[in-house]
Amino acid sequence: MTDGSGTGGCECGATPGPLGECVDYYHAILAEEQADPEMYRWHTVVVCAYLLQHPARAYDKYLDGQFRLLQLYLDKGLDALLRVAAHQVARNRHGSRPGYDMAPLAEYAPLPRGGSPGPFRAGFCGLPFRDGSIVPDGYPAYGRRMESIAEATVESWRTLTA
Repeated sequence: MTDGSGTGGCECGATPGPLGECVDYYHAILAEEQADPEMYRWHTVVVCAYLLQHPARAYDKYLDGQFRLLQLYLDKGLDALLRVAAHQVARNRHGSRPGYDMAPLAEYAPLPRGGSPGPFRAGFCGLPFRDGSIVPDGYPAYGRRMESIAEATVESWRTLTA
């Protein structure tokens, strides 16, 4: 895992927004969602999409599971993703084998090989930031933006297998 700092541009190919590069938006989201349980519902989507759009910041061994989690989210919705995520946390908390239970994700395509497929049609630098918040116009709008970023992420990765 590398941080990509000082490279002079965002790894995903996005143009910086008012907050800066995607990493600045990512950190702003993580900070804001800690105090906002409704916003936190999209935490798994945020983390998976960010790391798949910026794989140099990720651990390679987790990217396949993150790609499958985004597919699950797009296929079955946020509540289904939250149930799977809660299952993973509970499983690991009770001293089971470390790592992910991949059974809930088995029906989804594995991460294609070949490196990052960016640029992506939607990403973090495109998020609004007003009045000190990433959620200036409510949770439904924020959820639609996260879904758009997830769709763009999965769509781009799938081009590697086309």
